[in-house]
Amino acid sequence: MIEKIVPGQIVRSKAGHDMFKHFVIVEVVDNDFVLISDGKTRKLETPKKKKIKHLAILNDNAFKDESFSLTNKNLKKLMQRYNEGDKY
Repeated sequence: MIEKIVPGQIVRSKAGHDMFKHFVIVEVVDNDFVLISDGKTRKLETPKKKKIKHLAILNDNAFKDESFSLTNKNLKKLMQRYNEGDKY
């Protein structure tokens, strides 16, 4: 069963040169693709198009804290915590 995928969800790449890195879903393109960003290598202005099957969907959402504003700076800080293994 495929989980419902929504913008703001935190994901981990399972394939490609960005394997094991964490990203936030910026937009759901269709049933197969999403746009992802980490605020550093893939900024919000130029998100990466990635197949959903190449992502591990984590049970976390960047927007669970209502004060979180989606900027490259905030996204970069959040993804650094995930990539270092220290969730907020």
